[in-house]
Amino acid sequence: MSFLRRNWSDEGEIADLRQETYIRVYEAAHRKRPVPVRPFMFFVARNLIIDRLRRKSVVPFETMAEADWFNVSDHEPTPEQRVAARQELQRMQLALDALPPRCRQVILLRRVHGLSQREVALKMGIKEETVESQMVKGMRAITDSISDKRATVTTGARRFWTRKG
Repeated sequence: MSFLRRNWSDEGEIADLRQETYIRVYEAAHRKRPVPVRPFMFFVARNLIIDRLRRKSVVPFETMAEADWFNVSDHEPTPEQRVAARQELQRMQLALDALPPRCRQVILLRRVHGLSQREVALKMGIKEETVESQMVKGMRAITDSISDKRATVTTGARRFWTRKG
């Protein structure tokens, strides 16, 4: 939390950044546990801060001056990367469609529309704790679903190339 407070000026968004950091670390750990965990968590938090800075329409000059780690590259994706991204998006849509309605709505409002936890709670008429709970539940379900589908695709590709070779 002190890292987030030092590097992010909007106190109202720090809890959201913390929650997103936990979710991303959980998703990564679901695939393979990052070792060591602590530096990985700071890396994730730093990247989330960079993403938020990119989304802001105006970035204060002080923030830019303090962000010596702000190295953003702008490379055009390859055709293979585009196809992979499209497939990943399709897997994500299927996983999202499989969620219960309230959980799906929370995920969409938070991740797609970029609303804060508090804004989602007010909009949906539920407690902030419920929003957080639904986010964790939904992200776990999406991560599990996407991981399962990736494993199926990878296994199928291995079988194909084993028969060919």
